[in-house]
Amino acid sequence: MNDNFAIQLFEGKKVRIVWDAEQEKYYFSVVDIVQVLTDSTNPTDYLKKLRKRDPELGTFLGTNCPQVEMLTFTGKKKLTLASDLQGIFRIIQSIPSKKAA
Repeated sequence: MNDNFAIQLFEGKKVRIVWDAEQEKYYFSVVDIVQVLTDSTNPTDYLKKLRKRDPELGTFLGTNCPQVEMLTFTGKKKLTLASDLQGIFRIIQSIPSKKAA
């Protein structure tokens, strides 16, 4: 990974993104995507419950979603559960939300 960090706005909410030049793809913060789709005040907890409710998703996240270094909203670098675009679509399918439809 290199230092190609970005924070994008989607419906007024921040989503962290990083470009991986070696793999030539973007990685998106899974927790940020969950927060955008659910409007949850605690998206990390929502994701934990979602993983318990959908064991197949839990396995998918554990296998296909690496911890990627991203900037926090305070500007610090931290390992964050991330996924490429294909993985984000799989996560979106598991969230019961009008925004995910």
